[in-house]
Amino acid sequence: MKKISVIIPCFNESGNIFPMYERLIEVFKRIEYDYSFIYVNNGSTDSSDKIFEKLAKKDKKVKVIYLSRNFYKSQGAYSAGIDYADGDAVVLIDGDIQDPPEKIPELIKKWEGGYSIVYGVRIKRKGSKFRRIAYKLFYRLFHKLSYLKIPIDAGDFSLLDKKIADIIKKFPERNRYVRGLRAWVGFKSIGVPYIRDERNIGITTNSLIDNINWAIFAIISFSYAPLGLIAWLAFFTVVLTIIAMIVYTVLYFVYPGNPRGYQTLLITVLFLGGIQLICFSIIAQYLAVIFDEIKGRPKYIIEKILNDKSV
Repeated sequence: MKKISVIIPCFNESGNIFPMYERLIEVFKRIEYDYSFIYVNNGSTDSSDKIFEKLAKKDKKVKVIYLSRNFYKSQGAYSAGIDYADGDAVVLIDGDIQDPPEKIPELIKKWEGGYSIVYGVRIKRKGSKFRRIAYKLFYRLFHKLSYLKIPIDAGDFSLLDKKIADIIKKFPERNRYVRGLRAWVGFKSIGVPYIRDERNIGITTNSLIDNINWAIFAIISFSYAPLGLIAWLAFFTVVLTIIAMIVYTVLYFVYPGNPRGYQTLLITVLFLGGIQLICFSIIAQYLAVIFDEIKGRPKYIIEKILNDKSV
């Protein structure tokens, strides 16, 4: 019997741990596959510990990996889960239950049909209008700027064949964007549409600033377009400067008595200074990622594992 490993990163999801487990169990009762559920406690500070302990005692097929702190949001947790998965395929699903576990059989069906990567496509997402618009804009901008054809509206919810998981395990990056790595490896892939629910229990752990920083990191990780923007800004500035010099020279001879002050000079200096700061900021983002990578620190640190069959 084939085995599916389901990886569930959790950060302060005490109210969703058991509901997620119950829904997953109901799913696997209807399909002929063995399972292992790998919960990754990504530095939770709520009562998740006690719930994980009860769940691990109840079901020995539930493995709980405790990370020493929160590593790179859910991406560090997914990395840990993939490293410890032992299934023929791996399913990635967030612990907030916004992605429906009931879609897993459809992912498996596509996988059995010959697809190595099956990802969920959010055709509709419930929640605030601002968030819906912001996410739609990001995915389309990311798709446009990326040097890869990363599917639009596809989040982390996905199924990876074991060979894909094994490849991702070998990637040296510390800061990871799983949905980007998933596209980078290639292989035959397909999307499965679904509606993303609102969070039923608890509140989101990602602030607006977190989401903006995450969007910037995703673009920096899989796009050279921001560096190309620097070249275009430089070209635009040079052209604008030449035009300004011509206009200023003409005005000097046409209106020789026109008073001249510091306003034009001040505006020019501020404009050029702003362009320079934008360029420096873009370069700094790439340098920050490089700096973090060359330190060679581990992708995550494990504190302990419940139901670890490898020991």
